[in-house]
Amino acid sequence: MPESERWEYTLYIPADPRAVTVCRRTLRLILTLHGLIRLVDTAELLATELVSNAVRHTQGPAALRVRWAAGVLRIGAWDADPEPPEPPGEFDMPDLAEDGRGLGLVRACADLWGWQPLTRNGQRGKLVWCDLVAA
Repeated sequence: MPESERWEYTLYIPADPRAVTVCRRTLRLILTLHGLIRLVDTAELLATELVSNAVRHTQGPAALRVRWAAGVLRIGAWDADPEPPEPPGEFDMPDLAEDGRGLGLVRACADLWGWQPLTRNGQRGKLVWCDLVAA
């Protein structure tokens, strides 16, 4: 894929745990069609964590954003809660807790991550995002 190619997709989802699977499968298809199969496994993991948090911790709609520009894949999850995400703890594999590891996992696997307040369609919220640099 040419480094100069740019594209972006947004998938709006309901506040429904099943939406996480829809996002993960859609992301796999997008990356495969754009020739970025080497990023699929890590990108799916990161998107799952971001979208899971958006669906689980908010009552409103959410969206998955995927953007490719200058050799960087940005994955973001928008939700209707304007409050910042909880700071990530250390991701520790022996800790098999089912909750509280999401952003720690994002921090451990992404090249860069962050969040920003964002208004979408008149609704206040936030975008939590992470970047994967295609080496």
